Amino acid sequence: MSDGPVSRPPRAVNPNDRSRGGRPHDSRADAKRGVAEPPVSPEEIIPRLTTFLDLVSRELALAAKYEISTVSESDVDGGDTAFSRRDGNSARPERRSNQPASESKSLVVRFSGEDEEILLARNGELLLALEYLAHRWLHLPPALYDGVRFECGDFRATRLEELKLSARVAAQRVRETGQPFQFNPMSSRDRRIIHVELNGAPGVRTISEGSGDHRHLVIYPANKK
Repeated sequence: MSDGPVSRPPRAVNPNDRSRGGRPHDSRADAKRGVAEPPVSPEEIIPRLTTFLDLVSRELALAAKYEISTVSESDVDGGDTAFSRRDGNSARPERRSNQPASESKSLVVRFSGEDEEILLARNGELLLALEYLAHRWLHLPPALYDGVRFECGDFRATRLEELKLSARVAAQRVRETGQPFQFNPMSSRDRRIIHVELNGAPGVRTISEGSGDHRHLVIYPANKK
């Protein structure tokens, strides 16, 4: 029987999670202060992302291969380096083009294979779920979710057109009813698509509201504050 309280060793803290003052880094606090998140670093993320993808493929028995590509922000359909993995082989970089080293990059995971239909069923429900789980696995703040995207077939191109159509239909509804229209929470990339689509549209204006995973876009009548 112990004669006093049991002392416990201090919890180990990852130095990468601390700020210069020695306190844990709080990305939400940074967002409130207007501090920009550092861009996604492919060199740091790709090994952890590969571990996640291999685990998911094994546990779900997913009959699909994947390729991780770095894509410049100025050309979301292009890219400069691809890391192909097939049947558990190690990822090997393949140089595609010469892009400035300082240009901001995103990572795109492209799936292909027998289970494409499963990934794309119900408007890409599984594909988007895996993308979100990857963001959580990588401990990315919501502001950097666009830095890691999952793709399969022409899912993104189809979604782009659907978002534009939804924006136009919602804008027309706002003009007719005079009432604001609120979209469900979505990524900054999707919100940006709607902002651009309705930029200059008569009788309406768009604004993003909320924070973190709950950030969404609202269409207001142009004359309503």
